[in-house]
Amino acid sequence: MKVVIIDDEDNNIDNLQQLLQEYCSEVKVVGTATSADAGAALINQMQPDLVFLDIEMPGKNGFDLLKSLPAPNFELVFVTAYHQYGIQAVKFAAIDYLLKPINIAELQEAVAKAIQKRVEKNRNLQLENLIQILHQQHTKSEHRIALPTAKETRFAKTEEIIRCESSNIYTTFYLVSGEKIMVSKPIYEYEELLADYQFIRCHQSHIVNKKFIKSWVKEDGGYLLLYDQTRVPVSRQKRDSIRELFIK
Repeated sequence: MKVVIIDDEDNNIDNLQQLLQEYCSEVKVVGTATSADAGAALINQMQPDLVFLDIEMPGKNGFDLLKSLPAPNFELVFVTAYHQYGIQAVKFAAIDYLLKPINIAELQEAVAKAIQKRVEKNRNLQLENLIQILHQQHTKSEHRIALPTAKETRFAKTEEIIRCESSNIYTTFYLVSGEKIMVSKPIYEYEELLADYQFIRCHQSHIVNKKFIKSWVKEDGGYLLLYDQTRVPVSRQKRDSIRELFIK
């Protein structure tokens, strides 16, 4: 696999190159760049299979680079020292990312996943979804969240998700269409991602889209009644936040 590395610091590029050479013999670095503009030109020239991209760079950042590409067709792994910077959008699209300093096992896993995707010759729908989110920052109703299931990665508009319910390390998404999508991730990973999209955590095992709440019923320990007549429990710890929601 042809690899391109884009990072504004030469020592980070050198370190990643060395790690790839030593621990990921399946790939070959065919070019590096230290700015977004140079990186975009390099991608267009080399047509890489895999790009390691720093998010925060002087001037244009990694997201600006992605938005400038007409039709990106490569696997992508973000490399960043900033855990919070842009990570929500990256997680929303289920794009791989590595935190600096790079963990070797995580690097090998990211490369293995990229190789598998290229072998399957699938379109990189996750990258397409991320770029769409970046272009539509002010129209959140159009944002789609990537839901990786055992067989495929599904994309669902946030406004079409009624609620999420957890069972151990699994989370089931209930859609307005009646479809249920189960992903092998715990529910807490989605609480922060969906908070900006009018979702609330009302119970240890439940997250609900506010627009589908019909009423708060205080009997039987308290529960939320949804428009489809589903009853979602409210934990004692969440009652105050639910009360504030209905006062507003």
